[in-house]
Amino acid sequence: MKVIEANIASPEATIAIVISRFNNFINHNLLEGAISSLTRIGQVNHDNITVVWVPGAFELPLAADTLIKTNRYDAIVALGTIIRGNTSHFEHIANETSSGIARIAISNNIPISFGLLTTENIEQAIERSGTKAGNKGSEAAIVALEMINVIKAIKIN
Repeated sequence: MKVIEANIASPEATIAIVISRFNNFINHNLLEGAISSLTRIGQVNHDNITVVWVPGAFELPLAADTLIKTNRYDAIVALGTIIRGNTSHFEHIANETSSGIARIAISNNIPISFGLLTTENIEQAIERSGTKAGNKGSEAAIVALEMINVIKAIKIN
């Protein structure tokens, strides 16, 4: 039986973080968590990290796809926050953004970690961006690093 597992450290990795400006008071915390994990845990050099700001969550897939097509990145970290309002807009944006990210990752065979908060209210968003529920930006960065190494391990086995 073969078991493929991978480490998180990936010092040579080039990472793009695509992040939404909408709800940026939350997203800045996600970004700080992601960068901290990439550099401290993943040992990624600051020069190997590119941050791209987009208007909102709906624009994350297009920006990620464009970044992938440059062939400069080993993984993409997608960050943003969608907070439920009084209309169905929340569902449409959340569904299309998550579907778009998944489709792009699979069709390009590159890890795109999903650090998009989809919360019922602002309190939940705050909790998931660095307080009670941890920092989902940090978690997304760790996922991206591990997936870089998992894919490399799959290719050599």
